[in-house]
Amino acid sequence: MSAGRFSWPPPELGAAEVQRFRFSPPVARAADEVLADGPVRVYRRLLADQESETGALVALRLLDAVHGPDHDGHDAARGPDHDGHDAARGPDHDVIDTARGPDHDVIDAARGPGGDVTTASVTALVAAAREASAPVVRRLTAGPPERIRTVLRHRAPLALLSGCWLDNLSSPATQPDALVNQLFVHRFRLKGEGRPEHGCEQRRRRALERYDLHLPPLNSDAFLTGTDCRPLTAWHGAYLLALSRLPAAHLPEVVGVHVAHYLLGVDGLLLGHPEPLTETMLTEVLDACVARTHTAPHGAADRRRLLAAVRRYLDIEAENLALLTAHAEHESGLSPDARAARVLLRHAPYAGAQHRRLRLAGRPLSAALDEGLSDPATLLARLRESPYLRRRPDGGCAFLDALKFGGAMFGVFDEQEAATLRSWVASVQDGAPAGPAAVADPGGAAAAGRWAAAVTRGPSPRETSAGPDAPDDRTLLHRLVDVEHHAAVLPLARARCEETLAAAEVLFEHGARGRFTDASYFDYTPQRLVRRVESVYWDKLVRTCAPPAGTPTREQVVTERKQSALCHLVDGVWAYRTGNTGRYDRTSQGMLFAIYADEMGRGELRKNHIVLIRQVLDDMAVDVPHLGSPAFLGQRELPDASYPFALYQLCLAQFPDSLHNEILGFNLGAEMFGLGELCLQQIDKLSAHGFDTSYERAHLTIDNMSAGHARQAAEIIVSFLDDVHRTAGPEAVQREWRRVWRGYASYASFVERRLVLSVAARERLRSRAGAAAPRDAGARAEAP
Repeated sequence: MSAGRFSWPPPELGAAEVQRFRFSPPVARAADEVLADGPVRVYRRLLADQESETGALVALRLLDAVHGPDHDGHDAARGPDHDGHDAARGPDHDVIDTARGPDHDVIDAARGPGGDVTTASVTALVAAAREASAPVVRRLTAGPPERIRTVLRHRAPLALLSGCWLDNLSSPATQPDALVNQLFVHRFRLKGEGRPEHGCEQRRRRALERYDLHLPPLNSDAFLTGTDCRPLTAWHGAYLLALSRLPAAHLPEVVGVHVAHYLLGVDGLLLGHPEPLTETMLTEVLDACVARTHTAPHGAADRRRLLAAVRRYLDIEAENLALLTAHAEHESGLSPDARAARVLLRHAPYAGAQHRRLRLAGRPLSAALDEGLSDPATLLARLRESPYLRRRPDGGCAFLDALKFGGAMFGVFDEQEAATLRSWVASVQDGAPAGPAAVADPGGAAAAGRWAAAVTRGPSPRETSAGPDAPDDRTLLHRLVDVEHHAAVLPLARARCEETLAAAEVLFEHGARGRFTDASYFDYTPQRLVRRVESVYWDKLVRTCAPPAGTPTREQVVTERKQSALCHLVDGVWAYRTGNTGRYDRTSQGMLFAIYADEMGRGELRKNHIVLIRQVLDDMAVDVPHLGSPAFLGQRELPDASYPFALYQLCLAQFPDSLHNEILGFNLGAEMFGLGELCLQQIDKLSAHGFDTSYERAHLTIDNMSAGHARQAAEIIVSFLDDVHRTAGPEAVQREWRRVWRGYASYASFVERRLVLSVAARERLRSRAGAAAPRDAGARAEAP
């Protein structure tokens, strides 16, 4: 049976033009505040916040500003004269020309002979832009190390985001799908195939370190400061992050940016190593995307969106190269005084009271530094004339002594900064005349202002307010699957998670009585966790194995399969947002991402677990619409009783940061449950009636306790808590562990439903008896 039978496009691929994005009423004001605070805050918010409605609305506003609400990609980027070229230009740069063909018509250059968009014409457009940009990149990487270092530092906020737009593309709304899985292959490679140290970000960080650029983590507040990120660069990065937040609704844009980014290859050229994705891989994706638009309901619109995204991204890259060129030229033209002023003034705000006893030209040095922020020339002139720079017979001076070990400024400046100051002092002592000390803005302000004006112009015509309601399980599942358009559901998802997790703690005391799990609590050590896992495996999943008692009828087997099918249709969903940009630097994150990759067949549609369960249902003639389709709301094949467990998994998936611990524990329960008695009995039942058993057999092998997902799930927890131990100590380990085990108990609470209900019933009886006891005792005391 062909896996292509189960390759659905995301629901109404082109319908994002008319679909509404629903948010809770207070969110619009919160988004206004974030956007009004400027690009640095927007960049940081989109990078750090992948769980809130506010982040999603900020992303939508930004995408509309770049592409326009009609996704034509022209009007939103245009200036008041409606010339889509001028809006992307700096004062001295025509960035559109960089991407144009010889006839200077970008649209025509990307269309085939029949006037339509084709793979060949789009790749030719990018190739023309690459040819035009190559000499620019060569000039940027020529010259002294400090010049190259400046360029790479200013490029880092974009270079280290590479591929972020694929972060959330594989989801319940898009799986299983041939194009999505092709792109997942790319993401898997960019993520180092589950090994963060081999991923694109870490490889690029190592390349930057060759230039002594040791940058803070992406999700730290210090990252943009450490890269001296300019507003225009922050807007560029924020756009890429916005695309990562709403990729299913913007699939043509994702493909356009993805192909243009890696075919253009700016970062590979700047860093001097090949891009991780080959041209063949990229053109195959482009082929698939263009081909599907010829059968999609909104195919012509999707092709326009694809082309517009390529155009816009080439504009952005040209805009950024112009800014980098301005930085490089500015760096080359700086006088020694300007270089020294830049270093001193970068640290002046933190001088504080340390310099209160020192004086410069009769004034406290701290006051002179404060004044230097607005008048660097006067500060440098006073330093030149001060005794601090006066050369002694040994060649030293008080200023240089302060930079050495034991000196007042030792450790304040990094190696490059200290070298800049030593060079400046030497030039002053050798009698070099003073040069310009002002450090002017190297450019980009006008273009950044146009971005800001477009982003803050007001609400998106696609956003709408969704008041609080209490949807039934079917509606809630539909909204969670299509959460991009239903962000207002997130508070409900959070409440359901907290309620389920709190209730599951009853198994901390009673979990040992579980039939297939043991969620009874224990203080963590790696050895105790392994013993518990192996005990559950042997005592509850393997030793109890026996063939099914009798052979159920065909109808009984089908009914049983329907009862569990919904959970299988969201297989691995709890981990689908793991390892996203800014949070992929731990071994445990890479391991969990690799497990999710296995569930998705590592990009091979025939191995995708959603395809496998669809094959089983198809073999039984159970016709169920795609989860993301509105038609699923009315399906009658899968029972209502199966919704709560699938819903909990979808809810948990929405909080990959704040419920990370709980997800690790839940993952352990899920990966172990694919082993042992139930799975083997299910294979026997299916085989007895000639039904497809591929789904069960896949889990029985891939989840094995020896080295498969069940073992890996325990190792992920050990690795995670080992990191906690090293960074926060043993007490923190036990706090974090309790949350991990609460996640395991939440899985067990669904599997051991009879046990949970019996414990709850017993507690109710005990509570009633306790409430009645004082009244009975009082009555006896009053009796004669």
